[in-house]
Amino acid sequence: MDTKIITLGIETSCDETAAAILRGGREILSNVISTQIPLHRKFGGVVPEIASRRHIVNIMPVIDQAIEDAHIKLTDVDQIAVTYGPGLVGALLVGVSTAKTLAFALDRPLIAVNHLQGHIFANFLSHPELEPPFLSLIVSGGHSALINMKTYNDFDLLGQTRDDAAGEAFDKIARVMGLPYPGGPEIDKLARQGNPNAIDFPHPKVDGYDFSFSGLKSAVLNYLNSAQMRGDEINNADVAASFQRTVIDSLIGKTIDAAKNFGLNSIVLAGGVAANSALEARLRAECERRGLKFYYPTKILCTDNAAMIACRGFYQAADGNFAASDLNAYPALTVSD
Repeated sequence: MDTKIITLGIETSCDETAAAILRGGREILSNVISTQIPLHRKFGGVVPEIASRRHIVNIMPVIDQAIEDAHIKLTDVDQIAVTYGPGLVGALLVGVSTAKTLAFALDRPLIAVNHLQGHIFANFLSHPELEPPFLSLIVSGGHSALINMKTYNDFDLLGQTRDDAAGEAFDKIARVMGLPYPGGPEIDKLARQGNPNAIDFPHPKVDGYDFSFSGLKSAVLNYLNSAQMRGDEINNADVAASFQRTVIDSLIGKTIDAAKNFGLNSIVLAGGVAANSALEARLRAECERRGLKFYYPTKILCTDNAAMIACRGFYQAADGNFAASDLNAYPALTVSD
């Protein structure tokens, strides 16, 4: 692989407009992220149409800033990697259309990147020594999945969410509790003040390595509604801590079990919910207790970003996996597609 090749990464799957420049597979020259969180906070969540329109406004200034921060010219870019799914279709189309236009204008190869796979590759940017094989737990707003990563371009989906993903459950419970968007970090913050064993919420029971959090979400909502109807005082910190513990119990239990059954000695945490302090701390402690290696990306690389997209694109390109000029957005893409 050419370690000097310059990759432009573009990410617009949800409410972050991002562009990054990588030299080789792991050297970040720039990583620019324009977030829309303040814009969507008053609505309690991302409004797809507003997100798409803001991406249109932000995309070229963000790319220009990434080029400037990397101290290169646009013509120095050797290849262009872009998220084509999963995500919001309108948001994805802004990034895909921009990447296709640049690839055509510059006569550069185009690489279609799966956003969820990109989250795994964020760890390669944080840990230069990391190499496959390993087990990856992806926990994001819309997805929870376990991946047996055999090589850079060969991996198996062991299990995924059947309904609500962990991040989705965090956001929904936070909204009901009156916490601001995004709800995940607010639950994490509030949980630090509570007793994680105060309330015995039911643990999801799903066969194999799939996840399910809709039942747990309903149990928390029923608890809150019942307490309000009885006029009982609700300790929100205890609710947050107990809910968060139950989610983490499920995630870690299946992850450790999969690592044992597949003989994998390294566990990689990825996705936006990877930034949850309790999840990171407990999984790290469990790995240390069992003699497993644990990898976790830096906070900025846990969020949606284009550096991880460029990294994934680099290894796809090294395998000759390029996209055609008629590339389209695929909002329902799964991690194994």
